[in-house]
Amino acid sequence: MIDTDLALQKILDALPSPDSTELDLDAALGHVLAGPAIAALDLPPFDQSAVDGYAVRHADIADAPLALPVVQTIAAAARDAAPVLAPGTAARIFTGGWLPLHADTSVRQELTERDGDRVRVLQALPAGTDVRRQGEELRLGDTIGRAGQRITPGLLGAIAMGGVSRVRVHRRPRIAILITGDEVAPPGAPLRPGQIADANGPLLRAHLQHWGYHAVTLHYVGDRYEQVCDALAQAFASADLVLTTGGVSVGDHDHVPAAAQAGGAQTVFWKVAQKPGMPLYVARQGRALLFGLPGNPASVLVNLLVYVRPALARFEGLADMPAWRHGRLSHDVRAEVSKTLWLRMRETTDDQGQSLLLPLERQASHMLSNLADATVLVRVPASASGRCTAGTMVRWITL
Repeated sequence: MIDTDLALQKILDALPSPDSTELDLDAALGHVLAGPAIAALDLPPFDQSAVDGYAVRHADIADAPLALPVVQTIAAAARDAAPVLAPGTAARIFTGGWLPLHADTSVRQELTERDGDRVRVLQALPAGTDVRRQGEELRLGDTIGRAGQRITPGLLGAIAMGGVSRVRVHRRPRIAILITGDEVAPPGAPLRPGQIADANGPLLRAHLQHWGYHAVTLHYVGDRYEQVCDALAQAFASADLVLTTGGVSVGDHDHVPAAAQAGGAQTVFWKVAQKPGMPLYVARQGRALLFGLPGNPASVLVNLLVYVRPALARFEGLADMPAWRHGRLSHDVRAEVSKTLWLRMRETTDDQGQSLLLPLERQASHMLSNLADATVLVRVPASASGRCTAGTMVRWITL
């Protein structure tokens, strides 16, 4: 049995190097950049007016108020060549329009009075007023997005503005879920005597979809050794991560470790000093990684958050792991003498705005109902006293 930190490190070390592929930008949302996204042009790509108004030479309005002839109109539109402004004239220009050569200032419309083909500028302005200079945001070749960054809607927009249409990203993992156990009935199926409704499949798939993983299959597998062997073989052939629930303890029908090894999987570890979720089994078969999750729903939840989610992030080449934070216990809670204890709690803030963690009832490994109120999973360290007192600082992660 190993501790939780070593277990996570062994998992991360067992993962294969991330694959990468090139995608059109409009298909890349949610993927992780495998290399930097580099600006293909200056931003802005040319000097622009930041307002609706008039493009002028600063020297021509130094003695304002005065009137200038309006000799051209410049819209925010494609042009064959850069416009040019003659001395002593003004150009009607709109926001985003190409500032003409020799112009260096935009006079917003509110500071002018139009009279036919002339415009009266009501006051002098500093040179460069309301002008967006070419390259003031980014220069050709600047980095817009870094390798290891997930492409959010905002980052995607920034990359597009930089003139980039394709990006190299890490491939998203294919995930297979196998729910084992003759006693487990799929959602909606009639329950026979001795059966329970499956919560693990919906719990796993919902979390994975919430995190953006949609290439997920889910199958139900009986308790016969041959059935488990066949299901694992198919999952290893088609998935990068295989998540099984149940079948990893020491019962007569717990076949997952033996079936995985019979199929060529190499054990990474079996059993972690934690509660719930102690019988976690991890193995690698080729490039696929197997997480044998204990069957109790709270054990599934803990191992999914603590181990599977960081593994998914590493598989995708994500630079940042899911963030652990610190908070203070509002009340005494029990602790395990020699194991990490995982408790579901509700996080709030105290009068100083610091994180405060409120314990909840119904923490047994077969219970999930407190997830209606829980917002965080709290790591309670082992304690010889069997207690962790109110005010103790502990680590937590968002559920």
